[in-house]
Amino acid sequence: MKNRTIGLIAAMKDEFLPLLKLAVNTRRETITGFPFYRFSVAGKDACLIESGIGLKNGAKAAGVLIGASSPELILNFGFGGAALPGPAIGDLVIADRILSFKERLFSEQQGLTPALTGELYSALQQRFQGGPYRVHRGTFITTAGITGKGLIAALLPSGAVNPVLEMETSAIARAAAASQIPLVAIRGISDGSDEELDFSMAELTDSAMRIRAHRVFWTVLRKPWVISQMMRLKKNTDLAGRNLAVAVMAMLERL
Repeated sequence: MKNRTIGLIAAMKDEFLPLLKLAVNTRRETITGFPFYRFSVAGKDACLIESGIGLKNGAKAAGVLIGASSPELILNFGFGGAALPGPAIGDLVIADRILSFKERLFSEQQGLTPALTGELYSALQQRFQGGPYRVHRGTFITTAGITGKGLIAALLPSGAVNPVLEMETSAIARAAAASQIPLVAIRGISDGSDEELDFSMAELTDSAMRIRAHRVFWTVLRKPWVISQMMRLKKNTDLAGRNLAVAVMAMLERL
C-alpha cells in the first residue's frame, strides 16, 4: 500500500496520543466536528479521527474519515475489557470476529479482512516475542454501554475465542464494508475478566458520549468507592496505550 492513505479510528485521546508521539509531521484539524490528525509513518500518509465513544459516534466518524481521506485501509484501535480469563492487562487482541450485543442477543458483523489480519497478527507476535505482554487473536463484542462481564460470559455463543468488550467496532465495520474498504481492529486490554466496573458510561458522559469532568466529579461524589477503581483503570489504560502505540506503529510499517 505504498503511497496510499491509511485511515485510523480511535474513540479517545488516551488511546491514540502515545501513537502520535511516535509519528512525524502531525497536523491537526477539525472535520464535521471531529478532531482529525494527518501524519506520516514509514513513508506512508495516515489520517486518524477521534470518534468519541459509542456506536453512533463510531459510525459517523467512519463516514467522515472515508469521505475526507478515501483510505485504502481502516485500522480501528483502542481499549477493551477481557470478558473471560486469558488476555491480561496490557495484552493486545486483534479481531478475528465481531459480534454485536443487544437485548441479550449476539449478531455476527462482517467487515474484517482475514488475510490481512493474519499477516499483521504474525508481525505483532514477532514484535512482542519474549516480552511481558502477549498478542492474541479474538472476538470483539460491541456493546451499547458498559456491560457486565458475567452476563456476557454466560450468554457467549460457541467459538467466541478471547472475547473483548468494546463499544465501536461493529459500527465501524459496517461503514467499512459498505464502502468496500479493508478493516483491521486491535484492542489493548485495560481491565481483566475479574473486574466489573461499578459505573456506567452514561454517568461520565454527555448526550454525545463525550467524557465530561463535571460528570466524573458528581459520579465520584455519589460513589466514592469507585475512586480506587478509576485510579487502577487509569494505570491500566496508560499501559495499554503504550503497547497499542508500539503495535499500531509496527502494523503501519508492515503495510
